[in-house]
Amino acid sequence: MAIGRIPEPGTGIPESIVDAKGDIVTATAADTPARLAVGTNDQRLVAASGEATGLKYVSDTQNTVVDAKGDLIVGTAADTVARLAVGTNGHTLVADSAEATGLKWQAPASGSTFVGAQAWNNSAISLSNNTWTAMTYTNEDYDSDSFHSNSTNTSRMTIPTGKGGKYLVQTQMALNSVNMTGSRSLSIYKNGAQVKDFGNDSYGEYPIIFFNAVIEAAAGDYVEIYIRQSSGTTFSTDANGGQKVNWFAISYLGA
Repeated sequence: MAIGRIPEPGTGIPESIVDAKGDIVTATAADTPARLAVGTNDQRLVAASGEATGLKYVSDTQNTVVDAKGDLIVGTAADTVARLAVGTNGHTLVADSAEATGLKWQAPASGSTFVGAQAWNNSAISLSNNTWTAMTYTNEDYDSDSFHSNSTNTSRMTIPTGKGGKYLVQTQMALNSVNMTGSRSLSIYKNGAQVKDFGNDSYGEYPIIFFNAVIEAAAGDYVEIYIRQSSGTTFSTDANGGQKVNWFAISYLGA
């Protein structure tokens, strides 16, 4: 039978070091015992080198911070936690630096939303010979983000804030002319400068020209449709009895 080492006289731990039920005798240095008072109910004992005894009692964070099923414990600063209450059914957790916890619950996006506009003009527009003329549009079929105005700068589609990127630009133009001399050309202009050209082609009587292209545009840029004819005289677009034959559309494709 093994016999344990008998303490030397005077080296035993004095009973007077403990004061209450649950107190622990621990060391603060070599051969130096000390009392660690019992903690609060449900606290747990953890190592803590910054404490004189090397130990301390701490609350069980999970049990004291959360209040309901689904609550989350999140950090708000170094060594600081807080409760984020569970969100509404179907909501998703997203980062948000403006929130105290840096997170929030929000409803998910419902899907892609169309962004773009289409405007048209049922009035004849005069086209001088061999001159680039900006087309104007005084009616709208749709306009998701105030791209166009029917009263101010009516030739323009202006890119809204936060919607810079690739755009599909489409236009159709009907010409009122029996003059088959020279050529006709459509172009896309951005901020007053040509960026896409349909080319110079000759057409028969009363032609309808369609043109589309993808361009890059930043927020605040404005896009226009210009036409030039070189018949040697002035003629006009065709109102076609008020039908929507002269139109201009712009559609956001993405950043």
